[in-house]
Amino acid sequence: MSIQAINVRNQFKGKVREIIRGDVVSEIDVETPWGIVTSVITTRSVDDLQLKVGSDVVALVKSTEVSIAKL
Repeated sequence: MSIQAINVRNQFKGKVREIIRGDVVSEIDVETPWGIVTSVITTRSVDDLQLKVGSDVVALVKSTEVSIAKL
């Protein structure tokens, strides 16, 4: 599944693994075949999207800069 109306190349289909709710923002962990993707979104958006643990979602990753650190 691909979201065509949004210009984002990196789309990771997965399931919500954990939601850490805050008063204003919440942390959403999405389990994908490539690992965990974490997003911080407004708690209002969590409610509007009716996100729950186990919900099928697509994580859309868009960045203007990616930093690399050697381990």
